[in-house]
Amino acid sequence: MKPSYSLEKNLIFKTSDIDDRIYLREQKGKYQLIRRSLSVMLILLFVLVPFIQFNGVQAVYVDLLQQQVHLFSLTLFPQDLLIVCLIFILAAFVLFYITQFYGRVWCGFTCPQTVWMLMFNWLERRIEGTHNQSKSLNAQPMSLNKLYKKTIKHFLWALVSLFTALVFMSYFITVDELYLPFFSFNTSETTVYWVLFFAVCTYVNAGWIKDKMCQHMCPYSRIQSAMFDKSTKLVTYDNFRGENRGSRKRTQVKPQEMGDCVDCDLCVQVCPVGIDIRDGLQYECINCGLCADACDMTMEKFNYPKGLISFTNEKPANNNWKRHFGYGSVVTITLLSMLIWANVWQSFEVNIIRDRQALYRVNQFGDIENTFLFKVRNKSSETKFYRIDVNGLQHAKITDSVKIEVLPGELKISSVTVSVDEPLTEYINHVGFKITDIESNRNIVKNTSFYSGSGGW
Repeated sequence: MKPSYSLEKNLIFKTSDIDDRIYLREQKGKYQLIRRSLSVMLILLFVLVPFIQFNGVQAVYVDLLQQQVHLFSLTLFPQDLLIVCLIFILAAFVLFYITQFYGRVWCGFTCPQTVWMLMFNWLERRIEGTHNQSKSLNAQPMSLNKLYKKTIKHFLWALVSLFTALVFMSYFITVDELYLPFFSFNTSETTVYWVLFFAVCTYVNAGWIKDKMCQHMCPYSRIQSAMFDKSTKLVTYDNFRGENRGSRKRTQVKPQEMGDCVDCDLCVQVCPVGIDIRDGLQYECINCGLCADACDMTMEKFNYPKGLISFTNEKPANNNWKRHFGYGSVVTITLLSMLIWANVWQSFEVNIIRDRQALYRVNQFGDIENTFLFKVRNKSSETKFYRIDVNGLQHAKITDSVKIEVLPGELKISSVTVSVDEPLTEYINHVGFKITDIESNRNIVKNTSFYSGSGGW
C-alpha cells in the first residue's frame, strides 16, 4: 500500500482559512484511548509532583530568590545548571529522533497545547452539545439559553486555567506558601500577577487560539518536514484504495468504479487543526490519529477493511542502522555527558582566597603564617561536616580547627591559618588543601600559594 503525498500542493499557505473556527467533533477509538490515558497520566504527574515531600520540605522546587533548584536530596546552584542544559539537549534530540520514525506524535499525543485544547473541547461538548449544536448555538442571536451556556463554559474554562496556573506556580512557590494564602487573599501582588498571567495564557491558548497555535505559531510545525524521510510513519490516506470516493448506503453493494471512501467527512470533523487528510501530507497535521479512528469506525459500519487512514510509510527503510546513526549518536553522547557530570559532581563546593590584609606574618614563636578564607557551600539537604588537610608543603600545619560544620544550602566562610616552623628557600611555595566530606569520604583538592618572606630567614 502506497500512501498519497502531495507535499508541494498542500504546504501552500492558505490565508482564507486563518479565521475559520473549527468545531471539533468528539471521537472514540484506539488512538483516542491512548491519548486520553497519556493525558490523564501526565496531568496527574504535573499536579501531584509539587505535593511530594522529602525530609519535611517540598521535594521538587525552583527557588528563584535563592537561585536554587531542589530535587529531593539534590540541590542545584547556577554553577550546576550544565545538567539542565544537557537535559534540554537530550529532550530535544529524543524528540527529533522519534519524529524521524513516527512524525509529530509528540504534538498529537503529549503536547500540553493538544492536551489542554482537547480538555477544553471536552468541557464545551458537555455544555453546548455536539459540534453541530455548538455551531448552531454560535449562529443564534443572544438569548437566555445561549448566555447561560456560554457563561458556564467560560467559567469552567477560567477555573481550569486558574488551577493550571496555580499548579505551574507551585513549582516556584512552595505549596504551603501558595494555595492557602492565595485563596485567603493573603499573598503578594507579584504572586497574584504571575498566577493571573499564566491563567490568561492558558485560557487564550486552549480556549481561543486552539489550532492556530499548531498551524501558525508553533515553530515545530515548520521544521518537522526536515526530519521526515520516506520511511517515516505518518497518518496518511490510502489514495489508491479510497478513490474514487462517493457517498452510498450501508446496504448498497459497493459500485465497481468507486473506492472505499464513502465521503462522510468525519476525518475532517474530528481533526483538531481542521485539515482534510485525503488531500495528502500537510504541515498542519499533528499525527493525532483521530481521523484514523473516525475512518475505522465508518469502515466497520460498511463492513470494509479498516486502515483506509492509518499510520503508514511510503516505503520500508532499507538501512535501519543509518536512520539510527545521526540522532542516535547525539542522544548517546548527551547521555554519556550526563553520566560524566553525575560522576564528577560533588555535593559541596570549595573556594579558597588569601587574606588580603597581609601576604604573610611571623607569629610570636617565629613561625611563618598565611591566612586563607575557605568558602564552603553545602549543596545537600543535610548538615555536613568537612575536614581540612594541608599537603604539598613540608612542615606545614593548620593552627585553627580543621573541622567545619555547614548547614543545608549554606555558604560557610571560615578563616584557616597555615604555619611553617622551618625555613623555606622559596618566596612563593605551592600548597594544597584537601577538603573531605566526613560522612561520604568524598573530597575536593584545591591548590594555592604560600608566601614565606624574602627567600627564607
